[in-house]
Amino acid sequence: MLTTKSTTFRKLKVAKRFDPKYFFLEDTIDKFTNRKEFEVIKLGDKKLLKKMTDGEHAGQIFVEKGVLFIKNSSVKDFDISVNDGFYISETKHQFLKRSALKAFDVLFTTIGHIGSSTVVPKDFGEANINQNLVKIEIDREYLDPFYLSAYLNSSLVKTQINCLFTGNIHGILTYPKVRNLEIIRPTPEFQKNISDKYQKAYKLSAQSNKLISEAIELLHKGLKIDFDKIQEPKMYSVSANNLRSKLYWLPSFYYPKYLRTIKTIQDKWPNIPLGKIATIGKGDEVGSDNYNEYLEKNDTDYPFIRTSDLYNYQVDLSPDFFIPKEIVEELKQDLKVNDILFSNDGKIGELAMVTKSDRIIIQSHIRKIRIKSKLEEGFENITQEYIFTVLASKYLGEYQVKNNTVIQSTLPTISSRLSLFIIPLIDKVNIDLITEKIKEANSLKEERKVLIKSIRKSIEDLINT
Repeated sequence: MLTTKSTTFRKLKVAKRFDPKYFFLEDTIDKFTNRKEFEVIKLGDKKLLKKMTDGEHAGQIFVEKGVLFIKNSSVKDFDISVNDGFYISETKHQFLKRSALKAFDVLFTTIGHIGSSTVVPKDFGEANINQNLVKIEIDREYLDPFYLSAYLNSSLVKTQINCLFTGNIHGILTYPKVRNLEIIRPTPEFQKNISDKYQKAYKLSAQSNKLISEAIELLHKGLKIDFDKIQEPKMYSVSANNLRSKLYWLPSFYYPKYLRTIKTIQDKWPNIPLGKIATIGKGDEVGSDNYNEYLEKNDTDYPFIRTSDLYNYQVDLSPDFFIPKEIVEELKQDLKVNDILFSNDGKIGELAMVTKSDRIIIQSHIRKIRIKSKLEEGFENITQEYIFTVLASKYLGEYQVKNNTVIQSTLPTISSRLSLFIIPLIDKVNIDLITEKIKEANSLKEERKVLIKSIRKSIEDLINT
């Protein structure tokens, strides 16, 4: 449908631009300025903004354990990925007090997936950020931070960001550009409704992740192995005959800690390769010509899930790109609820289980794992949820990933070796307990997604009033 817009020469001269999207955006903002129940204010206005800062503009030295360090890629719309594994020392964290996070700080990405926002929840713990994020501290008496974050994730702000970049390359959102974002301040009642849902979504996410951690711990206890006693030598050697019998000559393929751990498990428990109890499929590369960005997408488009879109044992429903329905229907990926998604390349081993809200299409670097309807004799007690937990385990999932990773060109991959991952058969009581915990965890994740969709709809309805 063709839409027309008229403007004055004076406005063109003041704006110093001639792109229609800017003036359509102006109309959207203007309709709120003269309504008593709303106020339009710039993010950088002193009534709203108390403090805005980013992280240190220098490389970090990461440690194995310490204070959580959040990169811009870890911030998603309405959420934070906590399993990316980056930590800085407590000493460094104290030095970087300026960028240390506290409850109710609003985070906003300024590069990469630009314009994703979330709020630091209560009890998040100590954390710090990199230079590609800003943390925004606002007057909470004037505006609710959860509402602000939800609004920053809206189509209206994405349109504003799009209008801030007049060239072909987006680059980075600078402080002046972030401060100039127009914020619609609605009634306190509307803000509270958004805030209540947002905070409930955080609680559901935390409860879900806790249940998954408990399921993994049940698995480790059920294995009845003291993993701390499995030695980790500083040096090791491999015979020439052993090298000749293997496909790859890589240190990780012979690392004793991985091999001894897996062998200890195999010696103690019946086990079976994943490929014998599950079908393993992969996604598709749809071609960049079929990519639609958020502002271009239709309501029927599907989120295109890449390896970076698997986080916190779920999929990100606000990825970089969306794919037209007709392309998805041609590819026939046949994704079903409870399918396990596993990143096979890049950051290998990221996991999610498909829920009812996940109307998605996956890229070729992601594997789809589905338990077979009929299992081999003796292994009938294994469930889809149990397989998920095994793959999420440090000693079974992570060690087997590291043991089988190779570099193809510049991309880490395990190629087709996922089918060889061993799945041990522990006692039925523990398998059943693990299964119930993962089922409950996924139910909570689905409930969270429904809440986030409701928040998005409320914000979009507000914008379109």
